[in-house]
Amino acid sequence: MVMIMALFFSQFVIAQEKKTFKSWNPAKDSLNVVHGRGWTNGYKSNYDRLPATAEKKVRDPLWKLSENSAGLNLRFKTDAEEIVVKFTVSGSLQMPHMPATGVSGVDLYVKDLDGRWLWCAGKFAFGDTISYRFLNIAGKDLQIKDREYQLYLPLYNSVKWLEVAVPTTASFSKIPVAKADKPIVVYGTSIAQGACATRPGLAWTSILGRKLDRPMVNLGFSGNGKFEAEVLDYITQIDAKLYVLDCLPNMISKEMSNAFVGKRIADAVAQIQLKRPGVPILLTEHDGFSEEEMQPLRKKEYETINQVLRNTVDSLTKAGRKDLYLLSKKAIGQDIESMVDGLHPNDIGMMNYAKAYEQKIKEIFKEKEGKVSTTIPVTQRRDASTYDWESRHNQVLDYTASHQPKLVFIGNSITHYWGGQPIAPHANGKDSWKKYFGDRNAINMGFGWDRIENVLWRVYHGELDGFKPQQIVLMIGTNNLEINTDDEIVQGLKLLVTAIQDKQPKAKLVLLGILPRKGMEARIAKLNKEIGAATALSSGKGGKVERPLKMDFKFVDAGAVFLNPQQRIDESLFSDGLHPNALGYEKLGKFLVNRLPMTN
Repeated sequence: MVMIMALFFSQFVIAQEKKTFKSWNPAKDSLNVVHGRGWTNGYKSNYDRLPATAEKKVRDPLWKLSENSAGLNLRFKTDAEEIVVKFTVSGSLQMPHMPATGVSGVDLYVKDLDGRWLWCAGKFAFGDTISYRFLNIAGKDLQIKDREYQLYLPLYNSVKWLEVAVPTTASFSKIPVAKADKPIVVYGTSIAQGACATRPGLAWTSILGRKLDRPMVNLGFSGNGKFEAEVLDYITQIDAKLYVLDCLPNMISKEMSNAFVGKRIADAVAQIQLKRPGVPILLTEHDGFSEEEMQPLRKKEYETINQVLRNTVDSLTKAGRKDLYLLSKKAIGQDIESMVDGLHPNDIGMMNYAKAYEQKIKEIFKEKEGKVSTTIPVTQRRDASTYDWESRHNQVLDYTASHQPKLVFIGNSITHYWGGQPIAPHANGKDSWKKYFGDRNAINMGFGWDRIENVLWRVYHGELDGFKPQQIVLMIGTNNLEINTDDEIVQGLKLLVTAIQDKQPKAKLVLLGILPRKGMEARIAKLNKEIGAATALSSGKGGKVERPLKMDFKFVDAGAVFLNPQQRIDESLFSDGLHPNALGYEKLGKFLVNRLPMTN
């Protein structure tokens, strides 16, 4: 028995010894792989937040804080069942009011097929070298091999060295920083930097970045967010989609009068708008919490400085300043359960911040969403074995910028694999595409496996920005049939049509009914009638509505083209009962071209 156990143990050791890893050191990568920074190069150290030139231009305490890696993150794809992160930091591991996991730890999230970010629990050990080990994390996503990860770096420490390791047999690919999305830039205090989140992924800027699916640049400096011109000079170098100024908690002191604070706020707005006219600025009230009967002086300080902010914004607005927005203390809504010390939020408080910012920013960006899945914008990775969804999104953005298309097709795989540009992995109807649309400066914005909510995300993230199409053809919804009710599909299409109008009010929009598919012919025929009635109402043709469409809009149903006399699909027109073959695309092209008259 002893010999058997000894043999088993020796074999186990041998098996363990055979397990080897390969490592990635982002600092040695030739590509720009550190997400969350406002500049692509020019840093003194690999994980700094301000360029090296800032060291002699900003105050020394602020420069030292800029060496903390708050908000920085790494993205990669792998099929590994085990991920190991090892790194060293230069400062203290923890603080009295904030644990080591937030001050000096990392945080790993994985994106599922439907675009949701899920947290990965890891085993960690803190010492001279900090290690995180994530075990048994490989998913069972049958449609894809690799999963996408996001690794947040420490909030209150400076990373000196870091490596990500996976088993040698696992796949691994890093995701460089994309040029497509402009970031949201946050200039603030310790609260913005991340105090006192228990994990980096729970800082409100990190939560907000996941909720909005947008890059965030965290320029929160603990105790040192003071609307300083030197810092704003750097912030305005960043081509941002939105600037958030959340500095009030650092503006309460005997040395700062109300007039001084008001002038600092006004000067900051003027400085940003001089260099970045038209970019919205969101200013945030102080949301510290204290019970009036316990700390009346502290409560008065919060109320006074918030009134200074409101008065200043009101004065600037009346003077003609535009693109100014205010996030109120009431909207954030902290209480005694959401704070560590009456000033810094705990994890509940961080979520309160993120939710308030999310709601306000979506209002600013005019990105309306509903409560059912078809009305909540999200990415997807359901067809990653055939093409990369995010890469195609970036290809579309590049193509619209360089070609300024006049005819736009938006849809799922039925559109994706028809033909045209950007080129798909395969095309089943390229001859009919060329025949009917080849001379009309058309773009194919079809994405395999897309649902209504995925197209909504794409519309909100720039695919209809920066050019002026004359006509847009939208055909989406078949991938929602198996997971959504007819009413949810109609709700999603109504919101999507409205979103397209907001982006391109002068274009002519053709909403094409869902094409028949095998086994669902009756349901789809009924649903298309409901879609036609609902969208006709939205366009103001069927009665009064809350917000009628102003663009040139019509709904068309090509179902009859694909049905036989028994109202079943004509299988000679399909490759699989869902996707048209070359003959099916020919018939669809002929049907559409007669409804898309040429325009000058």
